[in-house]
Amino acid sequence: MLGSGIKRYVVRLSAEERAGLEAMISKGKGPASQLLKARILLKADVSEAGGGWSDERIAEALETSLSTVCRTRQKLVEDGLEAALRRKARERPSITPIFDGEAEAKLIQLACSVAPAGHARWTLRLLERKVVELGIVPRASDNTIGRVLKKTFSSHISSSNG
Repeated sequence: MLGSGIKRYVVRLSAEERAGLEAMISKGKGPASQLLKARILLKADVSEAGGGWSDERIAEALETSLSTVCRTRQKLVEDGLEAALRRKARERPSITPIFDGEAEAKLIQLACSVAPAGHARWTLRLLERKVVELGIVPRASDNTIGRVLKKTFSSHISSSNG
């Protein structure tokens, strides 16, 4: 939006796109954010079948922010309908995993080895200390160790905290 009443990103839906959005809303299936964006686009549509509502009117009617309406409109014009409806996938996880493939393999190898003297089997806490001691990872928690090993369905690990 450049100024009041002047729309920089004009939504013009084809009959097919409109029908698809209306079907999505009528089914009510899918993430709430996707259904909201579909409603925004239908209200913003300036084609004959659309309402051509203002961003302010859409935001008020759908109880959302003006910026959500503006971003949805912009995404449609710049990147297409699918991109406007979907959330952008993260390029990388918000938290970098502690165990990469190599460190995970070393952990599994350690967990499958003979337990330290005085212990019948490896515990998560013993593994937690040993992977740091061996320099496999700089830090780890017993919960992280448990999650990594759970993927292998390992029966060599005791969940007791000894």
